[in-house]
Amino acid sequence: MKFNFRKNSRSRSSNQWSFTFAKTKNLTTDHRPPTTFMAEMTIRDALNQALREEIIRDENVFIMGEEVAEYDGAYKVTRGLWKEFGDKRVVDTPITELGFAAVGVGAAMAGLRPVIEFMTFNFSILAADQIINHAAKMLYMSGGQFKVPIVFRGPNGSAYQVSSQHSQALEAFYANFPGLKVVMPSTPADAKGLLKSSIRDDNPVVFLEQERMYGLKGEVPEDEDFLIPLGVADVKREGTDCTIVARSMTVPLAMQAAEQMQGEFDVSVEVIDPRTIKPLDIETIVKSVKKTNRLVIAEESHAFASVGAEISYQVMEKAFDYLDAPIKRISTAEAPMPYAKNLEELALPDVPKIVAAVKEVCYL
Repeated sequence: MKFNFRKNSRSRSSNQWSFTFAKTKNLTTDHRPPTTFMAEMTIRDALNQALREEIIRDENVFIMGEEVAEYDGAYKVTRGLWKEFGDKRVVDTPITELGFAAVGVGAAMAGLRPVIEFMTFNFSILAADQIINHAAKMLYMSGGQFKVPIVFRGPNGSAYQVSSQHSQALEAFYANFPGLKVVMPSTPADAKGLLKSSIRDDNPVVFLEQERMYGLKGEVPEDEDFLIPLGVADVKREGTDCTIVARSMTVPLAMQAAEQMQGEFDVSVEVIDPRTIKPLDIETIVKSVKKTNRLVIAEESHAFASVGAEISYQVMEKAFDYLDAPIKRISTAEAPMPYAKNLEELALPDVPKIVAAVKEVCYL
């Protein structure tokens, strides 16, 4: 069967890119009514709560991956779900990422909503063909006939001394492919709201958790309909003198750096967390830069061809005349992650590096 992508009667638009993303019904925002009960929990438990609520809400949702059932997941995100919902909703797999990713893509095309867990997102490289060539492209290649509502989730980035092959930050890699949405939460509330929205989205979503942050605590709305829309950044801290754009692991580091700059130098720093890498809410970032006139980007990935590089380009394109200093970026050292603890700490972004960058753009 041949499809005419230039004039397709199934779409109101003749734009050939009209089938890159499926239109998802408008979800609620992260508005929290005054009566919403807030509970303190870890990111791990917030993810678990989101999965449980969505399994109960929609009979088409199921979880599949290595050790997600009886063992409760490598990082215990799926704890208790197999005992509660059984083998059909929480499915253990062999160590074959390409295989179970393919099963997930086929299930999504058939109308189910799989949540595929990788023990570490480094192993998703083995399933890249299914994620990139099938999940991401199927809607476009079928002329809009096949949606692929699937979530690929798991730990991304560095952990504690897991060395080179288990410490890669892969957000820029996946964000480069049309058809994939890429999400990176940094708080328990964001983890819950973004995961629920990702599961309900009609497009394939790469949901990247940070290995070091599963135990991070914060308040989470005890609301089964609490959703955070994809593509909306969050201003974690307001400021007037400098903007820091941080994501995932670097968000708490940026917050600490902002506190230090305020206390020691009376510099007011605004911290923005994009939360969704693709689609990117560049408007919120540009608005902040136009106010503060300075930009520092803190990211765990390597600098070359990174998300930070893309943000830098877009800010230069949209707000160059507002910049009072060159954009500074803090990233992981351009080398495979070492095993030795002291070398690992040297390789990664930290508060002193972010503070030094803010001081530099503020000419302090």
